[in-house]
Amino acid sequence: MTQGLLDDSAAAALDTPAVVVDLDRMDARIASMTALMRERGIALRPHAKTHKSIEVARRQIKAGAVGLTVATIGEAEVFADAGFTDLFIAYPLLAAGPKVDRLRRLAARCRLSVGADSTAGLDGLAVALAGAPVPLRVVIEIDSGGARTGVRPEAAGALARYARDLGLDVTGAFTHEGHGYKGREMRQAAGEDAVDGLAVAAASLRAEGIEPAVLSAGSTPTAEQSAHGAVTEERPGTYVFGDRLQAALAGEPAEDAALMVAATVVSTGPGDGFVIDAGAKILAQDVAPIIPGHGAIVGYPEAVIQRLNDHHGVVDLPAGAARPAVGSIVWVVPNHVCPVVNLVDQFVVGQGGRVVAMWAVDARGRNG
Repeated sequence: MTQGLLDDSAAAALDTPAVVVDLDRMDARIASMTALMRERGIALRPHAKTHKSIEVARRQIKAGAVGLTVATIGEAEVFADAGFTDLFIAYPLLAAGPKVDRLRRLAARCRLSVGADSTAGLDGLAVALAGAPVPLRVVIEIDSGGARTGVRPEAAGALARYARDLGLDVTGAFTHEGHGYKGREMRQAAGEDAVDGLAVAAASLRAEGIEPAVLSAGSTPTAEQSAHGAVTEERPGTYVFGDRLQAALAGEPAEDAALMVAATVVSTGPGDGFVIDAGAKILAQDVAPIIPGHGAIVGYPEAVIQRLNDHHGVVDLPAGAARPAVGSIVWVVPNHVCPVVNLVDQFVVGQGGRVVAMWAVDARGRNG
């Protein structure tokens, strides 16, 4: 074994490729982020799209999280069914078609908040929840520099006024400072952009007579940087496991991740590298300009997973470099853990080098 999450005998017994989570590493990550936010006086609402797991979510709530963030109605339904009562769909949701009845039923059984960044979106939410006993809580999304979704911070008040006139309950504003993923030097700037943008949004809301109870930032690489000032809440997700990109952004070893993919070397191929049984259907296809290839192979720092087919991971090595034998197990730290989790039905859970449990990926595939 080369610094993987299980000892040799336990790894040899795996049916690869397998997604393996180290329980102690994960719990330490949960505790660390919870402690940081508690120290800052910031509410922690972790994004469950990373793990999609009821068991992991329970551990986050037990540690001190105030509720969960989700990306879709489907994810929210899974966690509401499991008894989670405070959910935020951090997405500019358009309530149309089957989503209308689903959203209405969901809002009746938990404290539900939904993101919005357009009048059309707000119109749909108002129609979907018309006559509901409790007004739907709406959080206005602003763009703090990520250039994905959200209105300009200074426009938050006008949109909030429109929502209020429809009978919706505007509780504040949120942002995703996604430009913090562009490199280590961008983390601090992106975090400050989130703080500044939410402060402007808060002033815009107050100008309309709406006092924001929630000013929410959301990004693992910038969580520490943005947890101050106007911000009342953080929504990191990937922190719970870590991945190769997060490690690169933080300047930390990828091998510290709490989740890895155990793969078997199935061929040495025609060159100096080797081929593993983990392809695109378990590692996904995410790449990033700041890191080469499709994942890091623990113990082989010069290895580059240069190509993924459906069930082949083609790995390059420098000429003459030591390579693992056919039949051996290697451990891959994925570039981006979130889509990897959504590609499997369950985690193998390890502790002390041994397999101790199997946990379902309960919200797998709940993408709408």
